[in-house]
Amino acid sequence: MRANHTDPFAVLGMHELEGRLTVATLQPGATAVAVIDAKTGRRVAELQCTDPRGFFEGAIARRKQRFAYRLAVTWDGVEVELEDPYRFPPVLGDQDVWLLSEGTHLRPYERLGAHWRELEGIGGTAFAVWAPNAQRVSVVGDFNMWDGRRHVMRLRRECGIWEIFIPNLSPGLNYKFEIADRYGAIYQKADPYAFAAELRPGTASRINGLPDWVAPSEARRQANALDAPVSIYEVHLGSWRRAPEDGNRWLTYRELADTLVPYAVDMGFTHLELLPVSEHPFDGSWGYQPLGLYAPTSRFGSPADFRYFVERAHTAGLGVLLDWVPGHFPSDQFGLAYFDGSHLFEHSDPREGFHQDWNTLIYNFGRNEVRNFLIGNALYWIERYGIDGLRVDAVASMLYRDYSRQEGEWVPNEFGGRENLEAIDFLRRMNQTVGVERPEATTIAEESTAFPAVSRPPDMGGLGFHFKWNMGWMHDTLNYMAKDPVYRQHHHNQMTFGLMYAFTENFVLPLSHDEVVHGKGSLLSRMPGDAWQQFANLRAYYAFMWAHPGKKLLFMGGEFAQGREWNHDDSLDWHLLDPDAGGPWHAGVQSLVRDLNHVYRAQRALHAVDFDPKGFQWLIGDDAANSVYAFVRHADDGSEPVIVVCNFTPVPRTGYRVGVPQAGRYLELLNTDSSYYGGSNTGNVAAETEAVAAHNQAQSLLLTIPPLATIYLQRG
Repeated sequence: MRANHTDPFAVLGMHELEGRLTVATLQPGATAVAVIDAKTGRRVAELQCTDPRGFFEGAIARRKQRFAYRLAVTWDGVEVELEDPYRFPPVLGDQDVWLLSEGTHLRPYERLGAHWRELEGIGGTAFAVWAPNAQRVSVVGDFNMWDGRRHVMRLRRECGIWEIFIPNLSPGLNYKFEIADRYGAIYQKADPYAFAAELRPGTASRINGLPDWVAPSEARRQANALDAPVSIYEVHLGSWRRAPEDGNRWLTYRELADTLVPYAVDMGFTHLELLPVSEHPFDGSWGYQPLGLYAPTSRFGSPADFRYFVERAHTAGLGVLLDWVPGHFPSDQFGLAYFDGSHLFEHSDPREGFHQDWNTLIYNFGRNEVRNFLIGNALYWIERYGIDGLRVDAVASMLYRDYSRQEGEWVPNEFGGRENLEAIDFLRRMNQTVGVERPEATTIAEESTAFPAVSRPPDMGGLGFHFKWNMGWMHDTLNYMAKDPVYRQHHHNQMTFGLMYAFTENFVLPLSHDEVVHGKGSLLSRMPGDAWQQFANLRAYYAFMWAHPGKKLLFMGGEFAQGREWNHDDSLDWHLLDPDAGGPWHAGVQSLVRDLNHVYRAQRALHAVDFDPKGFQWLIGDDAANSVYAFVRHADDGSEPVIVVCNFTPVPRTGYRVGVPQAGRYLELLNTDSSYYGGSNTGNVAAETEAVAAHNQAQSLLLTIPPLATIYLQRG
């Protein structure tokens, strides 16, 4: 009656006792309980209340064989017929128990959590949760008045998993697990494997069907390939656009499917990358402190709505990448922290289990069940929502035990080193599992250190990611662009240094959300000079980036030169595209990014050989005095190369000679100083080569290089 029995199925339900059948049930508040034969509908026994707290029991006369039955329970004079959860057998099979106990079940989400099942012809929800150190676990929810006495679970001691089948529970109901630890403390915890959750500030899990399996797609595999054009539009769904006419509310997944998807397609992006959509309690974390890894956030709608969004993106030819956060989780009481009265998911030693930068907890990657929870989650998003890939957040913080810690604040590995061997093993296993099970998907590491071979296969000693963010390139080039052009000649190498290591990894060039928050301002605001120069600088920089080896990523708002720093509580400043509000400049930058994407996708030379030195050739890398750079991008199929020339001073360079590898007539593919983009319209309609040697080339062009501009040239 205190709900602390360790094996309620040994007491409750139907049992054979001394040659006769007995039934026992706990029904707090009931005044009468009868047993009904499910086949015939006849009442076969009236149970006696042997404890005033609601314990009823009794024998079934003249019956020796177990049979299916229902209970007729009377509360406040009203009789209700219901199925008895304690008459049903275990849900988990022996094979499931074995794999889950080993921590080798590839898809633990198919067994743990809440699932619709039919047992003995009765539909209901099967619950299962890993809590090996709990004294008792119950399911509580809307269906049982959140009373932990009513649905105490069965412990499968082989694997520490508690389970129960509750008949006639359908999707949409809220639930949690009530856990009594070995010391008697009681907690209510959200389901780690819940497929849906309440909108904050609610913290309950919600019964929801497992999404249907999504078949692999060869088209998506080709779109994610190393030689494919990959231009990523990074988006925070809650602030891309709001509905000011409706209280400044968020747009729903379905509204975003109708607005964001066609916008990204029109802009020429190949992929959307969504800041974390896993359920999270705090808006200000932008999703980077998730507690419902298996639940798309309810802020924007249901799991079915999110699935619709992904399907609409795919129909439009867009890939969808998710920011994925296995590096840490918040310590909210309803979540994973101290889950069963022990440090189950996190390390017990704060030197290993507490993240000082974010005041969050760190997963114990050395524990099989924890590793399985996370790797299963990676597969879940790909297999059940059709997600094209995962960008793994904060990899650097996972790789090193001393990350952001002082001497004495970290624990060395078993060999005395600083590398987190368990996290390294986890990342390799995750990438290998995704690569084997869903080879069309891609994984991307946000990794800011010099850790070797991040984007090389595990069998070559690498971590197994397909791509790595090039944080060094981003910091160097933004630092250069922020300088007054007068001083850029003294920092010329900041734009060239990235080519010293550009082919050591498969890089993505990221201008992400991290570069427009925490007082950094917008990308536009970091450009020097008056308004004209700021916009010209940004346009020239974007074109340099789109021509540089590496895939592309731009955070929302950057494509139209958002003027203020990003605020997750507000919409982007779309009004700036109105000529009366932003003049021609914001719309000009938007037009440039659209054209950059389309030129980038159309020209194989700009994307096919990103990760091999043969795809890049310096023409001018040492003209610091003029802050001019020139290089060639080569394709791998004999198609025409693209010549790229940048002038990062406000001085036009007329009669500037640039050596080129091939003779012929060159046309401008793109000029960031075009009046169409808000520039001064300086440039070259066409240029013929001359047999004048320059820059180690036998042929050269005599060009006009616009001020603060980048031009693309190609023979035509």
